[in-house]
Amino acid sequence: MPTIQAETATGLKTFEAPLGRKLVLALEDAGIDILHRCGGNARCTTCRVEILEGDASEMGEAERNRLAMEKELAPHIRLSCQIRVQDDLKVRVINQACVRHLDPGPRPAE
Repeated sequence: MPTIQAETATGLKTFEAPLGRKLVLALEDAGIDILHRCGGNARCTTCRVEILEGDASEMGEAERNRLAMEKELAPHIRLSCQIRVQDDLKVRVINQACVRHLDPGPRPAE
């Protein structure tokens, strides 16, 4: 299984994720309170992560179109709801419920 290292508001968390699992679900299942306000449909961008190391695979059309609407995003920003875990990754979780004081949103479908 691929290993995920996630930089969060409370420190670095390392865990294994099932191959092919949506990254947002792998993060949530590892106890990381990542936001996903639209339920994993590439509409809201709250599940953004910065890819620090590893291959997050090619960006799909829905993700590319949604991120194109945002201004001044840092390089290597991706939507975790659109990434299927294929390889080891190191990511920085950008929006967490504990920091934003928001309900994470509906759990994304697999």
